[in-house]
Amino acid sequence: MASRLVLVLGDLFIPDRAPFKKLLVPGKIGQILCLGNLTDKETYDFLRQIAPDLQIVKGTFDVEAPNLPLMKVVTHGSLRIGFTHGHTIIPSADPDSLLITARHMDVDVLLWGGTHRFEAYELEGKFFVNPGTATGAMGTNWWAEEDEPIPSFCLMDVQGDVLVLYVYQLKTDANGIENVGVEKVSFRKNSGIAA
Repeated sequence: MASRLVLVLGDLFIPDRAPFKKLLVPGKIGQILCLGNLTDKETYDFLRQIAPDLQIVKGTFDVEAPNLPLMKVVTHGSLRIGFTHGHTIIPSADPDSLLITARHMDVDVLLWGGTHRFEAYELEGKFFVNPGTATGAMGTNWWAEEDEPIPSFCLMDVQGDVLVLYVYQLKTDANGIENVGVEKVSFRKNSGIAA
């Protein structure tokens, strides 16, 4: 069964501060799921060059694109994957509210944004992923300096009922040197997190 790499990113806000731009090359990624707050046409055009199959939902600051849907569903393998910016989920990032949204959308995987923080977990047989902010943009919440958002995005590789999630995060070491770290999380439909 052929797999297809799917880029998941959101909360871009600051297109000129794109630490991962060199990693995103045309021809490698089959689809992009953008969880909102794209905010400018130049970033849209750049993402279209990476993958012509660009799916976008409306974020709180996508005022130039009033017709974007708030939620969408795509299918890869046997997995139904729903995605939304997350600003319509109340309380924000609440696991029970996210579970209700996943059930309402009838999806196996729910991608949401809005918090500017990477998160991935399984709950009641469903997989929840927040890719964080691809540019490290601050959100509307107040955070201590050591808790500032870490730039991040995710790549999904789906084969049948297995989703392998690669999480890319830009981390700064004690000497102030930035490095991209990659972590891997696997999810199998009907059996939870595999690794």
